[in-house]
Amino acid sequence: MSQIIPFRGTLYDPSVVGDIAQVAAPPYDIIDAAGQRALHDRHPQNIIRLELGLDQAGDSPAHNRYTRAAATLKDWLKTGALKRDAQPAVYYHTIEYRVPSSDPQAPRKVLRGFLATTKLESLDSGHIYPHENTRAAAKTDRLNLLQACKANFSPIWLLYSDPQNAVLSALETAVKGQPARIDFTDDSGCRQQLWTVSEPAVLKQVVEALQSKPLFIADGHHRYETALNYQRIRREQAGQPAGLHPYDAVLMMLAPLEDPGLTVLPTHRVITTALPPYAQVKTLLGETFDVQEFPFTAADRTAARTSFITALRTQGRTVPTFGLALAGADRYVTLALKPAYRPSAQASPRARLDVSLLQQLVVAKLCPTQEAQEAILYTKDDHEALDWAAQGKGTGALLLNATKVSEVQAVATAGERMPHKSTYFYPKPLTGLVINVMEE
Repeated sequence: MSQIIPFRGTLYDPSVVGDIAQVAAPPYDIIDAAGQRALHDRHPQNIIRLELGLDQAGDSPAHNRYTRAAATLKDWLKTGALKRDAQPAVYYHTIEYRVPSSDPQAPRKVLRGFLATTKLESLDSGHIYPHENTRAAAKTDRLNLLQACKANFSPIWLLYSDPQNAVLSALETAVKGQPARIDFTDDSGCRQQLWTVSEPAVLKQVVEALQSKPLFIADGHHRYETALNYQRIRREQAGQPAGLHPYDAVLMMLAPLEDPGLTVLPTHRVITTALPPYAQVKTLLGETFDVQEFPFTAADRTAARTSFITALRTQGRTVPTFGLALAGADRYVTLALKPAYRPSAQASPRARLDVSLLQQLVVAKLCPTQEAQEAILYTKDDHEALDWAAQGKGTGALLLNATKVSEVQAVATAGERMPHKSTYFYPKPLTGLVINVMEE
């Protein structure tokens, strides 16, 4: 049974901090060093100072970015920059956006969901399903922060099935006619809106509607596993107390699998180690793939790129198809998997994924060493991947089609995990809109 728990969210007070757009931030794991510094400098109360603080000379186990985050959180609560709501609530949230790399004239989409805390369940419970593997270093960092601050600054993103849209319909009815509590356009051009829903009858309806539904982690696997570790530590320290305690739940954004505003972007690979010339690569891959070339000159590169990407998307609807561009080569290439090498219907959901096939049949051949594979760069943007190869930042770009939401669900339900960097759910919920401060 999945248990959604309305909670007293902690939010920025605009009368103290000013424009909320200046204090929110993207998720920590997509912020590079330059972005971290820019957000730190943007506003003295930007959430980055809690979520991803800067290291300083002289840091020690007793004084470091985690202890500074804890002291800063305490100060912001004391001064009123952050205020905790008086009543338990869930927070209806919409993000209006345009898909990256899409036609600038394409209609904008709206992702809809809500923020709440959710009771932690073991990943083999059959209630909450992961779909990706995690890495130890990231979990250590997040655990250090959670132990210091005892707060969730960013939501884990969960998906649930609701074909009748009962949950969001109830929330939308509850907020109809009310101005959004938060309403701004972020750095990526996404319009962020958020409403508070605290009516007991509506909360009861939402909680009961989700009790029988399995939940699928879309984004935030490291943070979820960290929350489980933190729960285990706290329960051991407290002597395994009965009942639910604040550390038994974690901040989530929940959205329906069927929401037309949900987008999954592919995560392209850009190789940075040495590759053989194109003729050798073609020979290496030609036994397994049907190769189609899109040659170009400086004058018609843009048109060739458009045709290449269109072919990649079109062929990929029915056949596992990848895109290839090598640095210095005057052609784009699609690789359509030959029938003899396509996985059977009896193969596991993981084995049938494009990203698994790419890893096994292309990456393993072009990057045969672990060192070469660890040097791969990742991007969700078609053109950025191709430009990195053309400009010499990489030696070759491998483009994929996006993993379908139904494929993510199938892999998770089967108890399998996807290869690293398999999905990029978009748009990512921001950090700092609603904080879960755990009561002691």
